Amino acid sequence: MTATVTRPGEGASPRVLRRVLTVLVLSQALGGAGMAAGITVGALLAEDLLGSTGLAGLPTALFTAGAALGAALIGRVSQRLGRRPGLALGHGIAALGSTGVVAAAAGQWAGLLLVSLFVYGAGTATGLLARYAGADLAPPERRGRATGTVLLATTLGAVAGPNLVGPTGVLAHAYGIPRLAGPFLLAALAYTAAGLVLLVWLRPDPLFLARLQPPHDATAAPVPVPEDTATPTSSAPRPPERFSPGVVTGATVMITAQLVMIAVMTMTPLHMTGHGHSTQAAGFVIALHVGAMFLPSPLSGLLADRIGRLPVAAASGAVLLSAGVLAGLAPPDSVPLLACALVLLGVGWNLALVSGTALITDAAPADSRASVQGLADVGMSLAGATGGMASGLVVAGGGYPLLAMAAGTLAVAVIPAVALRGASGVRR
Repeated sequence: MTATVTRPGEGASPRVLRRVLTVLVLSQALGGAGMAAGITVGALLAEDLLGSTGLAGLPTALFTAGAALGAALIGRVSQRLGRRPGLALGHGIAALGSTGVVAAAAGQWAGLLLVSLFVYGAGTATGLLARYAGADLAPPERRGRATGTVLLATTLGAVAGPNLVGPTGVLAHAYGIPRLAGPFLLAALAYTAAGLVLLVWLRPDPLFLARLQPPHDATAAPVPVPEDTATPTSSAPRPPERFSPGVVTGATVMITAQLVMIAVMTMTPLHMTGHGHSTQAAGFVIALHVGAMFLPSPLSGLLADRIGRLPVAAASGAVLLSAGVLAGLAPPDSVPLLACALVLLGVGWNLALVSGTALITDAAPADSRASVQGLADVGMSLAGATGGMASGLVVAGGGYPLLAMAAGTLAVAVIPAVALRGASGVRR
């Protein structure tokens, strides 16, 4: 069987693009459930084992630091071997880390918990890097929407995951495992399934098809490409354009939004449970937040394609500021206000991620794209690790409202300024 690749700038044939997006959507739905485990109960599990609120941000710091290593590894594997083995490897590593977390909780081994959370972080990197695979074959004027489609698929699992804290906790308790480890049982199964979906069905490889687009004029005929192509036949790759305006602007927008979002999100469950709310209530708020992180993706992609990447990036800073202000001012006993703040936090992050992804994909050539994208996500993961670690210290020293307000102020100070400055050097 063959797939048709059209001339440069037009992306792959609609049939091939639909097939690639369908496989990515299925794997992302599964992977989203795995990702939600660490977001929802990671900090609570660490507080239980480590006995310190000041160290409760350590799990988020560890799995986002692991995501940084995972992004670099997956980017390099994808650059050499394609998206399929790179993304499948990431899901497999995440499943291994999830299993380790369950074992650590069962044995009350704090050291194994920390190591396993670091390994588990590769799943977060994998889930986010899949958005680039969605954009590989899309024409430039539809890259935002293709990215949004893949991110939207994460919503199903990511929203269901936090709401399964109770049932998975009951299942874990039935086997003598602490209830907080229950979501990681789900994560191990979900990541394993996501990896298998990619290994079996992500053919042809979208990154290799993007490289094989022929450099001929607009009147040239499409080029048939074998579906099981294992290696690219394009010329030697050019050095990655790491410092082009589009790459730098897109990466800065995503990195700032990631730091702000991780810092506030990590401490919200602890803030709620510390004021008498149940873990199920905290899980519900986080479920709404995670839904807001991914559910607006098609609209964010449409806006990025229609009105431009940079205006959407600038708007994300304002939305993140409003989230921080509302979270800081919300009474601790008000679940609805905290939920609204976390929803705004997710929407602002989504606007930044989709616009930043489109900026980087526009600027990075196909033959070095995976490496450039991997480096950008390394920066995101390191920013998340910084936000996760600092959030516990800030809350321990100054309280949750201070953290939320400071995070929102940082977002509005950096993101719109970077987007406006990049307007002179980035082609919309």
